Amino acid sequence: MEPTSTAGGAEEALLENQPGNSKGTHKHGHELEEEQEELAEHQPLEQEDLNFEKWKRKPLPKRTLYQKIDDVKTYLWNAETKEFMGRSGKSWSLILLFYSALYLFLAAMFGGCMCCLMWSISPYHPTFNDRVMPPGMTMAPHLDGHDIAFNASDRKSWKKYAKSMDEYLKPYNDGVQERKNIHCSQEKYFMQDHLEETLERKACQFKRSWLGECSGLQDPHFGYSQGKPCVFLRMNRILGYLPGQGKPINVTCGVKKGPPEALGEVQFFPKSIFDLKYYPYYGKLRHVNYSAPVVAVRFASVHYDAHIHVQCKLNGKGIINDSPTDRYLGAISFSLEIGA
Repeated sequence: MEPTSTAGGAEEALLENQPGNSKGTHKHGHELEEEQEELAEHQPLEQEDLNFEKWKRKPLPKRTLYQKIDDVKTYLWNAETKEFMGRSGKSWSLILLFYSALYLFLAAMFGGCMCCLMWSISPYHPTFNDRVMPPGMTMAPHLDGHDIAFNASDRKSWKKYAKSMDEYLKPYNDGVQERKNIHCSQEKYFMQDHLEETLERKACQFKRSWLGECSGLQDPHFGYSQGKPCVFLRMNRILGYLPGQGKPINVTCGVKKGPPEALGEVQFFPKSIFDLKYYPYYGKLRHVNYSAPVVAVRFASVHYDAHIHVQCKLNGKGIINDSPTDRYLGAISFSLEIGA
């Protein structure tokens, strides 16, 4: 039995090693190919492969001007595909329809928002004015900042100041005030809240002649030719504001920097107060002819060649005149220097 088994095993081994057994041969050849490919991947590159010049893209031939013009013409209108600038008529129609609808929607939305805004606010008074600051003060002349320097004997040095002040007072001419405004004799606020919102409010007269020696009527040079210059002070307009809480606001002027005695006598015209009858202010749409009151200050005896800083202040209830951040709030400062 054992020899038979051995013989049978030898025959089977011979059959497996015969060339006719294609299955084993094919399998062995396939494995060899895979091994060769792996070896090829890990082999170093030849010198020819490292020559990158042959891999560069070859430059396109230079096109002539006529060829470029033909390309532009084809882009603008392609007769073969019936396309304009690369798009067909249907494509252009859809684009125009889309953007037309988009911008019409945006315009309608903007118009609706503006209508709602204008409907919710009044053109005659602000909706909220609870944070309005107390009034500030302005002055004239205001040419070279807040510096007034001139020689009384030199007309050219003060002529610009006199001209500026004359222009400033033109709306206060007596004829203009009598024609546009009414004469008021009361010493209290001129309240007109009972009238309809859209009706025009009346304004009290403030005549130029009331400013006396600073009116420019007796002295067209406003004292500058005599070394006794005038300046005009006016309180800022605040819609609906009632200054002083029932008492007039008064004005004072003094030396802020420099020798105090150099300022000399200070005169006020018509008075050193802002009368209550000119308040409240109802806005430019309703108070069309409103003329803000003016206080004229005349420095009658300023020392020559003395450079001083003058400060004029508003004084009264609810007035702030010492703000460290806003120098125009309730006060105004300017330098004054007069030469002989």
